[in-house]
Amino acid sequence: MTGRAPANDLAELKQFVVAQATSQGITPAQYGAVLDGVVDDGDGGPGSWVRRWTEAGDRLEREGRLLEAGRYYTMARFPYPSGSARREAEQRARDVFARWAADFPGIERIEVPTAAGPVAAWAGGLTAGGPSAGGPSAGGLTAGGLTAERLSAGGPSAERPKPLLLMSGGIISLKEQWAPVLLQLAEFGLAGVVTEMPGVGENPLPYDLTAPALLPAVLDAVADRADTARTYALALSFSGNLALHAALTDPRIRGVVGAGLPVHDFFTDRAWHATVPRVTVDTLAHLARTDAGSVFDALAPLALDPDRLSKVDVPVGLVASARDEIIPPSDTDRLRRSLRSLRLRVHDDVHGSPRFFPQTRLWTLLTVLRMSGGPLDRRLALGAELRALDRR
Repeated sequence: MTGRAPANDLAELKQFVVAQATSQGITPAQYGAVLDGVVDDGDGGPGSWVRRWTEAGDRLEREGRLLEAGRYYTMARFPYPSGSARREAEQRARDVFARWAADFPGIERIEVPTAAGPVAAWAGGLTAGGPSAGGPSAGGLTAGGLTAERLSAGGPSAERPKPLLLMSGGIISLKEQWAPVLLQLAEFGLAGVVTEMPGVGENPLPYDLTAPALLPAVLDAVADRADTARTYALALSFSGNLALHAALTDPRIRGVVGAGLPVHDFFTDRAWHATVPRVTVDTLAHLARTDAGSVFDALAPLALDPDRLSKVDVPVGLVASARDEIIPPSDTDRLRRSLRSLRLRVHDDVHGSPRFFPQTRLWTLLTVLRMSGGPLDRRLALGAELRALDRR
C-alpha cells in the first residue's frame, strides 16, 4: 500500500472515529490499541492510520472472524477513500462481508437502477425470487453489538410481502456495517434494504439536491418483493435529511427514524460552518464532488425550512446529542417546533453519542416497531431492555 493521499488531521481522526468504532462493537481497549500506534495519516506507510487498522483487520481475517475484520477495514478507510490504501481497505471490507454473507441465504445483494449507474445494496426478507431462509449460525457476531438469537431466521416470506425497513448510514458508513441486522428483521415482521449515502461506497450518485431521489428508487427496485407502501426509514445522520426530503413527496414512506441529522442551520449558518470539523467538511466535499471552500454553498439547497418541515405528515423519531460538534442544536429545535409528530431522545454526549450507543440502538429499533405496529412481545422486551440500560 503505497502512494500519496491528502492527509487528514490526525487528532480529528482519533476523536471522531470513536463513535464509528463504538457503533460497530469495537471496544475502547480494542480501538485504543490501534490508535496508540498511529503516528501519521500517510497512504499506507508504517504507523499510518490505514496501515494500523488494516493490520488489525488482517489478523482477524486470518482467524476467520470475517465480520470483525470487515469492521477494522472500514475504520481503515475512515473517513473516506482519499488514497490508494484507503480504497484497498474499503474493497477488503466489502470482500470479507460478501464471504461472510455467502453462508446466510437470508441476505442477498441487489442493485438499484439510477441515472448514474446501479447502486448496490444488501437486502433481506424479500419475497419471490429471493433466497430461502436458513444458514449456519453467525457465532454470536452481530452488527454493532445487536443481539440475535435467531440470526438464521431471516429470508423471504412465503405468505405475503412484509413492510420494508430502509436503512442508511451517514457520510462515512458503508452498507456492510449495518447489513447483518437484516438477518434479525424476520422476528420483527419486516423486510429490509441497507444502502449507502450518495458518494459513499458503491453508490455512484453525487451528494446534492438530487440525492433524496435515491430512496424512492430503492423502493421502486423492490416494489414487487416487499410491501413498500409501508416503508419506514431508519436513516442515520445525513441520511436522515434525505429521508425527510423523500417523505415530503413519496407517500410510501410512513415514518422516519434518525440520529444526529442536519435539518437547516447546518447547511446555511456561516458562523456554524466555521466550527464544523475539517474531517467532516472534507468528507462532504468528497461526496458532493466539490472543494471544501464551496461545499456549504453546494449543499445549501438541502436545507429544510419550517414551512416544508410542517408538511412532513409522518411520525419522526430522533436521537440528538446535546454536545454535538457537527449538528447545531438549533436544528433539533427546528424539528421540535415544526414537525407534526416528533418523538425525541437527547443524550448528553458528543456527535453520535458513543457513550449511549446501546440505548440509541434499542431506542431507534423500538421507535420503528412502534410506528410499524411490530410484534407486541418484541416491543415490550425491547422497552424493558432499554429501561434497564437507562437505570445503569
